[in-house]
Amino acid sequence: MPSGIWRIAMGIGIPVGFNTTGWDIPGWFSAMCIAMSLATEGLTLLTLGLVKPWGEVVPGWIPLIGGKRVAPLAAVIPALLGAAVVMLLTIPRAGGFGGAQGAPTGPALVVMNACYAPLLLWGPLLVVVTLSYYRRRLMRSSHGARPR
Repeated sequence: MPSGIWRIAMGIGIPVGFNTTGWDIPGWFSAMCIAMSLATEGLTLLTLGLVKPWGEVVPGWIPLIGGKRVAPLAAVIPALLGAAVVMLLTIPRAGGFGGAQGAPTGPALVVMNACYAPLLLWGPLLVVVTLSYYRRRLMRSSHGARPR
């Protein structure tokens, strides 16, 4: 959430420390910042499916597939791929953008890094939650139990 708010602030022209001179604000860059933030938040919400009942049985209000069981690998494979992508995108940049042309410096860099720091945990924690989901689903299927 913090990185999305920071990115949207930058995209709508709130000074966050980046030199945005010449960037299309408001315009295409703004739309990209908002779209990236909404996509990230949407994917984050999908993570809840690994710990909520709707991650085992599709909610009834969803057309065509509502009420059907979710195949464990249909959740596990995308979740593990997502965790890998998040880690590949965040861990190499763990030091922030300090030194990049136009990047924030001083307090603005500290704020930006604080907003992006939770993303460093998202990938590894998503792996842990995904493995827990898979283990739980395997145990249920081996005992013939149905999800609630």
